[in-house]
Amino acid sequence: MTISRRTVLGGATAAMAAGAAATLPARRARAADMPTIRLGVLNDMSGPYRDVTGPVSVACAKLAVAEFKAQGFKVEVLSGDHQNKPDVGASIARQWFDRDGVDVIMDVPTSSVALAVASVVAEKNKAYVNAGAGTPDLTGKLCNPNTVHWTYDTYMLARSTGGATVKAGGDTWFFITANYVFGQQ
Repeated sequence: MTISRRTVLGGATAAMAAGAAATLPARRARAADMPTIRLGVLNDMSGPYRDVTGPVSVACAKLAVAEFKAQGFKVEVLSGDHQNKPDVGASIARQWFDRDGVDVIMDVPTSSVALAVASVVAEKNKAYVNAGAGTPDLTGKLCNPNTVHWTYDTYMLARSTGGATVKAGGDTWFFITANYVFGQQ
């Protein structure tokens, strides 16, 4: 079964709505009474990952929200450019949670930024769905109950590729990688 990014966004929206609805009075909640759910799509809008996330990722989130509005949810999508800098990403996450009322952060390509955002998310006890960073630290030594790592990780890439190569009889290969967190891991 293939699960799309739209399904993840929809599931996150539904989960957040269910949590919000649980805080309403016991009477049946109408759509007009539901609090607004705010999704923050935090990614690279101007750098090397712009074409694989950036504005397209924001547009996909807005499309998913538009489909769920028919279900009576009130949802807003905010977007931010982390500029591939962990301090900028963490600052935007903190601002979104403290000032803008964001309920969940999504996307966040770039492992270094993802780790910084995951730290803020854990501190603020909010939700984060990572759909772009490949660091295994999100599900390993820096794992927290607020972060969902919804993508590949470098361990999986190395294990599956290396394992298949050895199984096929390969005993010599060359490994070229980028010199930053993703490549180093």
